[in-house]
Amino acid sequence: MNLLYWSLGFFLSISSTTYAAAPKETATPEPCTIRSPHTGSFFDLNPLHIPDPRTVKSKNARDYSWNATGWDMGYNFTMNFCGGVVERLEDFGGVEGVDKDLWRNVSAYYRQGGKVYSIGQQNTSPVIRGRKMVMNYTNGSPCPEPRKRAYLGDELDTREIVGDDKDDDESDRPKVPGRTKTTIISMLCDRDPLMPQLTLSFIASPDECTYFFEARSSAACAGIQQSTQTLSPSGVFGVIMMIAIIVYVVGGCVYSRMVLNQRGWRQLPNYSLWAGIFGFFKDIVIIATSSCARFMPSRRGYSRVNGDIGGMGSGRSGRDSESANRLIDELNEDWDDEF
Repeated sequence: MNLLYWSLGFFLSISSTTYAAAPKETATPEPCTIRSPHTGSFFDLNPLHIPDPRTVKSKNARDYSWNATGWDMGYNFTMNFCGGVVERLEDFGGVEGVDKDLWRNVSAYYRQGGKVYSIGQQNTSPVIRGRKMVMNYTNGSPCPEPRKRAYLGDELDTREIVGDDKDDDESDRPKVPGRTKTTIISMLCDRDPLMPQLTLSFIASPDECTYFFEARSSAACAGIQQSTQTLSPSGVFGVIMMIAIIVYVVGGCVYSRMVLNQRGWRQLPNYSLWAGIFGFFKDIVIIATSSCARFMPSRRGYSRVNGDIGGMGSGRSGRDSESANRLIDELNEDWDDEF
């Protein structure tokens, strides 16, 4: 009965240790990932991230970010996902209205008039709005004062001229205090294998302070979240084997005790088999120790007296030593006969 209790106690201790060692699931999602609260779909935008080529060991690492044509804006846009752009903005003279310590965190920008304007700092938290996934970049360069838009009824000479340096140069226009440039990217799923990894399109900017983009990519499609594996394949195999051994021992003990009415060590499953294996190894150990004992000096009986002790090997001392040796031999023979 004690053996059964020991087996059950060992099984419970292993189970509690396994459950205690299991990592607790956290509600904090991984960067650039989100799960839809409506459908439960999982989205991961990390494949769109372009790492810094200075930190990548690959020889053919990409050294430029994603680009989008600005069309009638007069400039193009450069951006990255899940991190800052890979271009060194300090080589362009820095970013207007952004602290130097934050230049590495700029995720979207454009160049105009030899200056760099940020349209948002990096963000790793996409947002689900209805059935749309949106990525927001905020805290860019300060917004300029809105231009006066022309209407169809205005005179042609009062309208703004596209390409006019005075209107396009934001450095000559007053800044709106407190407002900074912002980017909104609508992420759309595109599973076409013939399409590039990302198709980024500029949509509009009504006030040159908020910029709207549309991004089509397979990374914006719903997928399956890959859980982090805490055990290696050998560890998983070891856990399975340990559980199988515990079930074998506990189940065999219960069967032997309840059905076969066995007690003590005979409760173990296949007791005769394990006893035979144990006896075999026991015999091997005995044979090995006996073989080693033969090479050790014997301490049984007496040693033969050397007739040349002290250099006195002649005369009467020699005869006495021979008599002593014969006596010792007779005593040894009598000792062997008795045992």
